[in-house]
This record gives sequence, structure tokens and C-alpha cells, in this order.
Amino acid sequence: MPGVVAGASTARASWKHQILPAGCFLVLGAGVGAASGVLWQAVVDLPTYRVGSNGSATTSERGLAGVLGGDAWFCLIGAVVGLGLGLLAWRRFGRVGWPVVPLAMLTATVAGLLCWLVGTRLAPESFEERLATAQPGDLVPISLALRAKASLLVWPFLTVVPILLGSSLGAEVDVESGGRAPGPASVGEGR
Repeated sequence: MPGVVAGASTARASWKHQILPAGCFLVLGAGVGAASGVLWQAVVDLPTYRVGSNGSATTSERGLAGVLGGDAWFCLIGAVVGLGLGLLAWRRFGRVGWPVVPLAMLTATVAGLLCWLVGTRLAPESFEERLATAQPGDLVPISLALRAKASLLVWPFLTVVPILLGSSLGAEVDVESGGRAPGPASVGEGR
């Protein structure tokens, strides 16, 4: 029984040494999220509405389909960033154990929220206001917005994928000693 208590305190002490790096990882994720927001705003081709002489606004079928382009780009950026953050989290914090999963998910969620915030702040102002002040014949692009809020789930979901693959396919690590855990052949040798 003393070995179990000593093992738990060693794991706890190991995690305490990881608090500062975990905070740095969270800040890194926030920075990546903000930079992703700049990228998201830059790559999305917003569809436009043409203002008619009678004050109406129309768009093409392609414009209607392009409304979801912002969400698609958000998901694609989230997938790349999520996989990158998950890989980095596993490489840096994989030996700590299960806390790597909530840390990676929290970091990816913060990154996704910051991407959304920065991207929408950099995009043109309110579509309704711009449409109200437009002259006949003007092309008014829609606002950059995340229309499918479930797109935010792509970020933490894909962050967990490298961690799951690393933990299930990688070598087993003994958290207490920081080395490889004894394999199946060496378990029965000490008896």
C-alpha cells in the first residue's frame, strides 16, 4: 500500500511542475487562436448583395451557397489548429497522464473562441447598417459570422485525436519513474 501512496504523490508532484508550462501552452493556444482569426477573416470570400433601384437587395444562388463558406473555412482552420495543438500537447504533457486531455480541450476551445472573436471584429461592420446606407447598384458583402455554432466543436474534438492515437498506439510510459513501463514479458519475471 505505501507504494500506491508514494506513486500518487509522485504523479501529483509531477503535475505541479507542469502548471507553468500548462499556462504557457494555454497562452500559446490563445495566440494561435487570435492569429487564426486574422487568417479566417482574410481567406473567406464573403458573398455580396446587389442593391436595386427600388431599395431591394438580391444575390445569386452561388452567393447563397457562399454564406456557409465562412463556417467551412472556420472548420478547416480549426481542424489544422486542433491537430497541431493536440500533437504538441501529447508531446509535451503526455507523461503527465489524463490531465493532458482537459488541458488540450480547454486550449483548443479558447483558440476557437478567439478565432471567432478576432475574425468577426476584423470583418466589415453590421450588414444591415451597410445595406441601409448603400446606393442603388452597390455591392454589399455580408458580415463574417459563424452561422453553425457547432463548428466550434471541431477545435477541441480534433485536438483529442493525436492524444488518443498517441496513448493507444505509443509505448506505455510509467508515470512514476518517467520511463517505459515493464512489458508483458517482464511482469512475471520477478516472482
